[in-house]
Amino acid sequence: MRLTPALLVALAGLPLAAVAEPTLYLGMNGGTMERLYADSVLPAFEKAHNVKVVIVPGTSADILAKVQASPQKPPIHVMFLDDGIMYRAIGMNLCSPLKPSAALAQIPEKAKIKDQAAAVSLGVTGLAYNSRLFKDKGWAAPTSWADLADPKYKGKVVFQSLSSSTFGLHGFLMFNRLKGGTEQDVDPGFKAWSTTVGPNVLEYIPSSAKLSEMVQTDEAALFPLTPTQVTALKLKGIPVEYAPPKEGAVVLNVAECVTANNDQPELAQQLAEYLLTPEAQAPALELGDQIPSNPNTPTTDKTRGQVEAMQNYLKTAVTIDWDEVNKVRPQWNARWNRQVER
Repeated sequence: MRLTPALLVALAGLPLAAVAEPTLYLGMNGGTMERLYADSVLPAFEKAHNVKVVIVPGTSADILAKVQASPQKPPIHVMFLDDGIMYRAIGMNLCSPLKPSAALAQIPEKAKIKDQAAAVSLGVTGLAYNSRLFKDKGWAAPTSWADLADPKYKGKVVFQSLSSSTFGLHGFLMFNRLKGGTEQDVDPGFKAWSTTVGPNVLEYIPSSAKLSEMVQTDEAALFPLTPTQVTALKLKGIPVEYAPPKEGAVVLNVAECVTANNDQPELAQQLAEYLLTPEAQAPALELGDQIPSNPNTPTTDKTRGQVEAMQNYLKTAVTIDWDEVNKVRPQWNARWNRQVER
């Protein structure tokens, strides 16, 4: 088609909305978190940059698999992953270094992973329990990872699979430590499991999605979980409480990275920068109970207690050496599937 002067004038008169806006794809957990970001976090960025951000929902393992399947042309520009899986992504060269920015500089060093990822929210894995069932049974709140093996909970413990869940891995590693093991030696935990925690486990679940139903039916009494997820369940009216183990909870941050080789590198970096700002993290905290990684994020009467509690949990929290764990995790997964969930 020849661009005549009249046609050029007509095209110049088109509204900006008629020009296709670029699209960024953000990989992250679905459900409540997806709706929170779509409704309350991303619109400000979309408006400021004239861009559409489409959320690709999935677990951390799902998101990693999508990017890993097409590393030279990733279908995702920015991805949120649990910190352990983020270490794997970086080890696979799937992340670009984060561009220096004022927001990134505000993130504490302990919430950064090398120069390629940074936490967008802070968390820990501890114990959670069915408060209604505990009250009915006259049980005191749990205080230790060792409580998973207490015979009174026989058939009432729900445990996430080590092979598919960071919660399950954290719970197992802390139990392993109680038995004298380390991240380099998990034999004590595996050898003791079948006569201690194992008889108490009603079901091994691939993720925590079933927990709300299992608590409501009083099938589940005790399980590994984060304070943030406990808060989300309580807001739905589910009788659950968080219990910080005396040995310490385990650090579980959700981190972001910009995927390597993506087709919108500058815009993707801008999105990653925005998601570290107080502007983005404030609604995530207020409306979704996501504990901010940026210490400059304002709190309200509703959220101040949650942030202070998390800071206290983090003081005694255990950090996993993910570089070492990820080297041997495939062998652990195989052993778990063969020996525990057989």
